[in-house]
Amino acid sequence: MENQRSSLVGCVHWEAEEEGDEEDEVASGASPSSQMSELEDVQVEMLEKARELFQLCDKDEKGFITKVDMQRLQSELPLTLEQLETVFDSLEQNNNGYLTPVEFSMGLGKLIGIDLCQEARRTDRSSHEETFESGWSDDMDPADDEEKRFCSMMEQLGAAQVFEDPSEVRDLWARLRKERPELLANFEEFLLRVSSYIREVNHEKESMEQALKRKETDHDREVRCLYEEMEQQIKAERERLICQEALRHNRSNLLQKELRSKEQELEKILYRQKKLEHQLQSLNSEQLETRVQNERLRHLNESLLEELEKSKWELEAVKGQLQKLQKEAQNEQEQKDRDVFRVSKNMQKEKQSLLRQLELLREMNKKLRDERDTFEAKKPTTGLCGPSCHLPYGYGSGRTQQEELQILLRQRDVAENRRKRQHELWREEQRPGEVVSGSRC
Repeated sequence: MENQRSSLVGCVHWEAEEEGDEEDEVASGASPSSQMSELEDVQVEMLEKARELFQLCDKDEKGFITKVDMQRLQSELPLTLEQLETVFDSLEQNNNGYLTPVEFSMGLGKLIGIDLCQEARRTDRSSHEETFESGWSDDMDPADDEEKRFCSMMEQLGAAQVFEDPSEVRDLWARLRKERPELLANFEEFLLRVSSYIREVNHEKESMEQALKRKETDHDREVRCLYEEMEQQIKAERERLICQEALRHNRSNLLQKELRSKEQELEKILYRQKKLEHQLQSLNSEQLETRVQNERLRHLNESLLEELEKSKWELEAVKGQLQKLQKEAQNEQEQKDRDVFRVSKNMQKEKQSLLRQLELLREMNKKLRDERDTFEAKKPTTGLCGPSCHLPYGYGSGRTQQEELQILLRQRDVAENRRKRQHELWREEQRPGEVVSGSRC
């Protein structure tokens, strides 16, 4: 323990050996009051050295040091790891694994302040004896003399500005001075340590308050920066959501417009289909009429040709879609593809049959127009002919061209019904296969 104490004292006096030698030389020939002042200066210097040593250990500025922090001083102090650990264990009285600045200073004072305190007691005792002897020779008031002694003692100890109300301390000091003068040196030593501890605590309090203010300022600045950054992020996110909502709204409006246009086109197509069906029904129910009715039929045929061209174009479009659907169905199931191909082939045959019938109808219509033109050309020259002379070829006997047209229309209806029945039969044939595949799944 003595070796540890000497090593630690050597570390504390590491930078002030020459100053200590000079102070010892001066103290040997100085007065007791000057020795007391020099002792106080030495103690203050020791506290400063202890504070510097603590700051040297606390490089991270945590406010406390551990055994690991103490071991880091091996490269800076002439001590081994075992000696540093032993010094830390001797300074640590609470066994909590760390040392605060106050605990470090007090423990260091206990290790290196024994000789200083004894020297302070000897110096104070001699100074009190000299002052007491000189007090009898002077004609001074005892109360004033005692007050001056107390003030001088407090100033020498550096405790004059520490206590706000020193009256209780003065009463206790006066009582000890009168009743127990042998304890006066211990009391003054106690006052010295208490005042040093209070000054240290006040200094630590101020440093902690300043550190707390700095941390509070830094925290407020960081919070403000985070708040501003969060506001910017929220603003950017809000703008992004607004833009997305606007784009979504515009796209929805565009899709609604397209949907309405498609619905209108579908309504027009359905209206045309109903109109064509009505016209076909009216053609099927009409009878032979006069030239006006034939002219009307001609115009109707022309309109039907136009509608037929449109229907043909639509049929081509439907055919393209049907081929596309057939290709997709072919990738999914080959067997169903062959059936669809067979049905489409039958539909092509029916279509060709209908086209042939339509071509025949066109030829008959052209033939009717030619006969009518011929009839119109012959009309002025054959004005005296009988009623049968005004009729085209075939009107006098057998079927008329209108009847042949009706026959062709009926044949087309029969072919359409036959195609529908074939399609229904094909669907009925496909149903057992679908049921079987569903049961397998």
